Amino acid sequence: MTIHIEDLKFQCIIGILDFERIKPQDVIVNAAIVYDDKNGFINYADIAQIIEKTMLENEFFLIEDALKEINLKLIKEYKAIKSIDLKVTKPSILPHCKVSVSNHYKTQS
Repeated sequence: MTIHIEDLKFQCIIGILDFERIKPQDVIVNAAIVYDDKNGFINYADIAQIIEKTMLENEFFLIEDALKEINLKLIKEYKAIKSIDLKVTKPSILPHCKVSVSNHYKTQS
């Protein structure tokens, strides 16, 4: 099974520029989580909450660090996860485009 979280939008502190450390900015998170459903399901609402809470609490400097931490939290919480595709977008940081960083994580199991 695959859970898709699409366009999870909220505001948080993220970035290395001075003004990014003061005022929260919009971020959009997309995730695709492949898991083994033999022992039940994974609640997508809980996944969305973990993602948002992780980003709000940590105030990351780099999107790359946010991706790594979200992945670690999710695979620790849900042993059934086989792989995770994560993408964090900052839609308003540049006036002429959206910027994103993404990564694919595969679990050891």
